[in-house]
Amino acid sequence: MAIDDAFAPELPIFHHLGRTVDQRRWLADLPALVVEFERRWGVVTGPPFRTGTSSWAAPGVAQDGRHVVLKIAWPHPEAREEGTALRFWAGDGAVLAHATDPSRYALLLERCEPGTSLAGAGLPAEDALLAAAGVVNRLWSRPPAGVSTLDTMGAVTSEWAVLVRERMAWHRPPFDPGLVARAADLLESLPATATRTVVVHGDVNPSNILSAQRQPWLAIDAKPMLGDPGYDPSPLLCQVDAPFAGTGPARVIRHRYDLFADAVGEPADRLLAWTVARIVESALWLVDTDRPELAGEEMAQATVVAGVLGL
Repeated sequence: MAIDDAFAPELPIFHHLGRTVDQRRWLADLPALVVEFERRWGVVTGPPFRTGTSSWAAPGVAQDGRHVVLKIAWPHPEAREEGTALRFWAGDGAVLAHATDPSRYALLLERCEPGTSLAGAGLPAEDALLAAAGVVNRLWSRPPAGVSTLDTMGAVTSEWAVLVRERMAWHRPPFDPGLVARAADLLESLPATATRTVVVHGDVNPSNILSAQRQPWLAIDAKPMLGDPGYDPSPLLCQVDAPFAGTGPARVIRHRYDLFADAVGEPADRLLAWTVARIVESALWLVDTDRPELAGEEMAQATVVAGVLGL
């Protein structure tokens, strides 16, 4: 393993971590953690991937010749149950987990090859969305028995609703207060009106779906919860290209949500409502972390989606 590569200044992890004593301690301990799990799981790793923001991950080769990925995450709630979800999915739509250590947030994963992300595959947007729909349909297909340790979506998004209201009141950003209030209400009401409960991926964006051989596309980097499948698609639908950048974004959004909704069997308006809720929550988080320009961009997107929905 190339320890120095794990700490290259341009690695995104340094822009996200290191703000607290615990984070700095984890970063200092990371080289030893990598060596520990290389030895424990019999893996030789290469230079790490440079796309993560809260974990160290590197391609490697196991003793039996399997091509794998060693991943060690900064201990945080969203990463706690990734291994649980991967074991539940058992490779159907997501990478396999060969070994896990939940207490240390360490995973030994199947390596996707060739591993091109949906974001970088150069597919037309509609083709990319349909490919992603095939992945999430697999992830959502199993009854969520035996995964009671996962957080329930209603509990998580209710906490987010409280934070949205508190951050709006505290920071007083120049956002439409009616839209913010409606988004907070949706965070509370949508989970309770779901017609089915599944293990959601939690971060279905185009960079987290990779080309593979065992199945055409596999999901990585899950932040799983138990709840409404309608929660999942919004990052994908908003990031598959730049739907808000051109002329007539409302028309583009309406068409793509209708297309995806038909492919996954969920109401398009429900997917749109989740998108409003999630974008507004993200915008208020960005305000709270002193990134007002990005927050403003996200609120502009939320305004477009809310208009499509008729809010």
